Amino acid sequence: MSEKDSTVPGVRVIVARCEVVYSGRLNALLPEATRLLLVKSDGSVLVHSDAGGYKPQNWMTPPTVIEETGEPLERIVVRKRAGKTEDRLDIRIVEVLSDVAHDMGDGAALEKDGVERDLQEALAASPHTLGSELRLVRREWPTDIGPVDLMCRDAEGDWVAVEIKRVGTIDAVEQLSRYLERIRLDPATAGCRGVLAAERIKLQARTLADARGIGVVEVDLATARGEREPDLTLFV
Repeated sequence: MSEKDSTVPGVRVIVARCEVVYSGRLNALLPEATRLLLVKSDGSVLVHSDAGGYKPQNWMTPPTVIEETGEPLERIVVRKRAGKTEDRLDIRIVEVLSDVAHDMGDGAALEKDGVERDLQEALAASPHTLGSELRLVRREWPTDIGPVDLMCRDAEGDWVAVEIKRVGTIDAVEQLSRYLERIRLDPATAGCRGVLAAERIKLQARTLADARGIGVVEVDLATARGEREPDLTLFV
């Protein structure tokens, strides 16, 4: 079995008759059927059927190790460390109907508007602007439903996921809640808390964030850039 680099450029799109076995924190079997397999450049692997809408039947989020066997392709094994255990997605190929790769380019990601993009850059450079002793671990931390803007650690070493918006709305709180749900599936980040940062946060968003245990911070771009003294409002 050969090991593939799970961060190579491009996305691989495979349509194949296959059986999928997932083992780790739980066990699941998808019996032999024709499925769509997506292997993304960040190490994500998603298994789709032609029913059930947009949600994959099974998936693995990065960081992963991807191994494959056979020429033509016979098997793909995706492994990920989850604390003291290992999650494993074993895709046993019966027949490959299509196997193509595409370079999506640097412009494929959803673009933020100018204020959000500039805020993200400024807060990534100075995460302490959020009113806590935060240090940046990574921008655009990947989850299987999209990247959270900033992943940080606080003074105690606990994980903090930060989503940045121009205006903080109920939808922004819901989006961050979904990211936290996916992030907390990994035992290593199970205690992750969330912070919504925006130039202006609506009252309804603050209320929902409080109910969800999410902190909210109002911060303007000039403050984030260090162009004037901090005058932020923190709601926790």
